[in-house]
Amino acid sequence: MHDAVAGAAGEEETDTFILWVLIWSELAAFGVLIGAFLVASIVSSEDFAVARLHLKPGIAALNTLVLLTSGWQAAVAAGKEASTATKRRASVIAALLGFVFVVIKVYEYSTELRFAGEEAFQSFFELYFLLTGFHLVHVAFVGIVLLLVAWRPRQANVELATTLWHVIDLVWIVMFPILYLV
Repeated sequence: MHDAVAGAAGEEETDTFILWVLIWSELAAFGVLIGAFLVASIVSSEDFAVARLHLKPGIAALNTLVLLTSGWQAAVAAGKEASTATKRRASVIAALLGFVFVVIKVYEYSTELRFAGEEAFQSFFELYFLLTGFHLVHVAFVGIVLLLVAWRPRQANVELATTLWHVIDLVWIVMFPILYLV
């Protein structure tokens, strides 16, 4: 009996370690992309300022609200006292709101693509689409993970998925003002 408990504890520590390696590697990757965007925005400040005029901060603000609401549902799912039904429902809602984020972002892209081909804005839009596209892929992927977790909502799995979800939220909270408001 003692060996089974010790084995489960060791497995949980391994899962947690892998999660934190993943989180720090994701933060490093996003940090490099955000850093590149900031450096390029200093080097080409006039072009970046004009290119930003073609973005839709209102749509991005709505998307921020959608993502934060999704994060709230992920937090509900991860609650220690949450029932299995609550974990399932909140995980599904978090995932669905993540997919709403994706749909809104794709619509936003459709309004911006026509400006991406202009030579003066090329650096801005290359970095913008790379950064936001990388984030978008993460939102879609972790949304799928949340749906899988909702199917079998073991507390450890819910905590792992929702922790990753919150990191993706955090990255967007940093990206939003840098891309749209600066």
